[in-house]
Amino acid sequence: MNLAMGYTLIRRDEKLLLDAAERKGMKLEPLRIQDLAIQLGGNGFELDGLLERGMSQFQSFYVLRMMEERGTYTLNSSEVLGRCGDKALTTETLFRKGIPSPRTSIAFDTENAIKEMERMGFPVVVKPVIGSWGRLLAKINDREAAEAILEHKEVLGGFQHTVIYIQEYIEKHGRDIRAFVIGPETICAIYRDSHHWITNTARGGKASNCPVTDELNEICVKTANAVGGGVIAIDLFETENGYLVNEANHTMEFKNSIEPTGVDIPGRILDHFIENVRR
Repeated sequence: MNLAMGYTLIRRDEKLLLDAAERKGMKLEPLRIQDLAIQLGGNGFELDGLLERGMSQFQSFYVLRMMEERGTYTLNSSEVLGRCGDKALTTETLFRKGIPSPRTSIAFDTENAIKEMERMGFPVVVKPVIGSWGRLLAKINDREAAEAILEHKEVLGGFQHTVIYIQEYIEKHGRDIRAFVIGPETICAIYRDSHHWITNTARGGKASNCPVTDELNEICVKTANAVGGGVIAIDLFETENGYLVNEANHTMEFKNSIEPTGVDIPGRILDHFIENVRR
């Protein structure tokens, strides 16, 4: 089989995947996305499977879509990337599938955004619809802070600031959960603890093992299936009424979760990849 891993940079996660492939005796060709030129309407690459690890959502989407047109199995698919890469689309999908999530709205100018925040009740969280690693998030406690943040968005410009994603603030008491779903199973999960309200491990959150209960597995698998399945990392809040799903991530990072969970996450990803390429 002709298998490749599309990447932007070889970070620790990608290195772990390549190491796992070597251990399994599996040839996984690193394919730098920036080096590609795809002839539209042509045959081009002869790949049986492409494991997507790109850092540019737009570049990755086009590579995946073009490879899918040529009959290549992709993990994750362009459909999954399209749903998970945009927080507004992710959240709308979750609500439509009956998956409990924080109250969320989108608005398109400052006046209506502030009205929506006041209707929802402060504090609220504003996020870019496209982005990762907990960047450009803002917790807004009152109207005055909202006016300042939204003014910054107007001045900064750019398409990512023209859609204002507003989410109710959930008090998570210093931690949330990231769960890893591969195919039909939640293979492991971590608690992310932090004194800061942003708990991403990329922002200093500390990872520890979170037991995968039947309840956690059920909501995570349902979430993964809702966005198209494959290999999905899901962020959840614990509340007195059960779990709330915050986000679903399509190019998941796992380097900080292997040691606390004791699960060979890159190995499990590759097993799933190979199994589906062979179908």
